[in-house]
Amino acid sequence: MSDDQYSTAGAYVTGAEFTRDTQYIQDRIVADPAAVRASGGSTAGSIGNVHAGIAEGAELWPVEAGRYRLVAARACPWANRTIIVRRLLGLEDAISLGTPGPVHDARSWTFDLDEGGIDPVLGTERIQENYFKRFADYPRGITVPAIVDVPSGAVVTNDYPQITMDLSTQWKEFHRAGAPDLLPEDQLEEMMPIIKRIFTEVNNGVYRCGFAGSQEAYNQAYDRLWDTMDWLEERLATRRFLMGDSITEADVRLFTTLVRFDPVYHGHFKTNRNKLTEMPNLWAYARDLFALPGFGDTVDFEQIKAHYYVVHEDINPTQIIPVGPDLANWLEPHGRESMGGNPWGAGTAPEPVRESERVTSGHNPLYPA
Repeated sequence: MSDDQYSTAGAYVTGAEFTRDTQYIQDRIVADPAAVRASGGSTAGSIGNVHAGIAEGAELWPVEAGRYRLVAARACPWANRTIIVRRLLGLEDAISLGTPGPVHDARSWTFDLDEGGIDPVLGTERIQENYFKRFADYPRGITVPAIVDVPSGAVVTNDYPQITMDLSTQWKEFHRAGAPDLLPEDQLEEMMPIIKRIFTEVNNGVYRCGFAGSQEAYNQAYDRLWDTMDWLEERLATRRFLMGDSITEADVRLFTTLVRFDPVYHGHFKTNRNKLTEMPNLWAYARDLFALPGFGDTVDFEQIKAHYYVVHEDINPTQIIPVGPDLANWLEPHGRESMGGNPWGAGTAPEPVRESERVTSGHNPLYPA
């Protein structure tokens, strides 16, 4: 980690109940800026909006292959979901990918995995530099995922709930043949409340447990998390995926929390009523997703553990990274095929992950050392 003056101590446990700052750069990259501007669509909410318009004071940027770079650390669940969606839709040639290392200090994520510690496309050492090129005194957290305009080197947006929805709806011209429909119009009315509950009680719920500053706040967060985990366990008893027979955006959003649950959240965030491996339906469902191209092959367990246990000095001041758990069980048969359905709906599976974007051998049971 960096000098003590850039320590993250005191940055995460800041009061009784953890409250996530959900104010992001609301610029959007869209296929038809004029149509979006004229739509008057709402931009409110913490989960994104399939039919979003443009927020007051925000800008619309044009979809243009090769112009933008997605900066997404594999360690971060919010960034992981953008890596998954980009791969499922086949946008690798349209939007390049920069992957910061797993640890950061109070300044921001660094490109320490790249040669010389510099992103080969952006030419920067920290994503902070790209934020400052756009906003010299950016007052909020320097977060990933972020999309950067390559010609100017300036950040465009870090509005992660909206980014994946726009990848599905605004970048269709550059989707691969057979890209799955992750936001089926006929399921949105049912799916959006499910996505909101998953975000509020699970995706963010584990953080409310981990960063609680009082016993009462922790207890409340813990109860809310497990109420929803039990609800999900019951829901997945009768359907292969959250919305039925094929994957959707809802599955992507839940997966990135589930895959981190036993290695990190169970112990580090004290979400320890039981392990994911002890919930038959959720565990089989998570393994089903893990086995699909685009899901498990984006996961770097070593980076995930390093991020949480090193960066969160408030709750792990020793910064010791646990050796376990044994992750070979992610490859055990899940049996969910017996429920029928096709994960890709009317589409097809993506091609194997590109060698240049493959997870480091030994960091994922799919790629043993």
